[in-house]
Amino acid sequence: MHLESLHLYPIKSCGGLAVEAWAVERLGLCYDRRWMVVAPDGRFLSQRERPRLAMVRPRLEPPHLVVEAPGAPALALPHAPPASEPARVRVWRAMVEAWWAGAEADRWFSRVLGVPCRLAYLPDSGGRPVDPAYAPGGGDTAFTDGFPFLLVGRASLDELNRRLAVPLPMNRFRPNLVVAGSEPFAEDRWRRIRIGAIAFDVVKPCARCVITTTDQDTGARGREPLRTLATFRQVGGQVHFGQNLLHRGEGRLAVGDGVEVERARD
Repeated sequence: MHLESLHLYPIKSCGGLAVEAWAVERLGLCYDRRWMVVAPDGRFLSQRERPRLAMVRPRLEPPHLVVEAPGAPALALPHAPPASEPARVRVWRAMVEAWWAGAEADRWFSRVLGVPCRLAYLPDSGGRPVDPAYAPGGGDTAFTDGFPFLLVGRASLDELNRRLAVPLPMNRFRPNLVVAGSEPFAEDRWRRIRIGAIAFDVVKPCARCVITTTDQDTGARGREPLRTLATFRQVGGQVHFGQNLLHRGEGRLAVGDGVEVERARD
């Protein structure tokens, strides 16, 4: 097995970037989910209620993160913004200490989404603890939904697409790590893996939501893949596809890195 592709999403719920190699730091992939669009009260916004976020496309042009969207001028954000007014923002039930990205960013996102909103930035010193019920060894994450990494097997998508009338691309599932060479849904049976030199705990299946029904190019919504996944991937009222991972070290990942299962589930 090997790492087929590697993806990061600098702004939570916005477009992603495919990279050939990338640094893994304390919070996960460098720059992954370090920015987040929030409502005026600090509650995070996502494609669940604002599917137009899918059309917000970041790209890295050191020393800036440049953000584009249809009908809007490009916005340049510094990779490492200076300390600013502190912000308290909410990701699900967790309150996270962050910084505001600035009035220009707030105006840009408010115009693109058509609702008042602000952009928050998580500094290097920030983060929030992962759920100890699934990761008793602890760990921190950025503005992800729950854990630093999401892994999907290429064969799992192939099996899903075999059941769909219209095949879907991998970006519907917004993984960080795509693994090739495994059997369909083999990742469900992994407990600890190693990719290149970095060890990962496979901590929790990913319960999928309406974002998977959102075309990542247009923001349009449909009924698939949730309708089909519910016929064979439903557990306890949730539809599972992919696995959440917690890394146990820093370093660098690259496309082509070998993937080894060090421990399987009972």
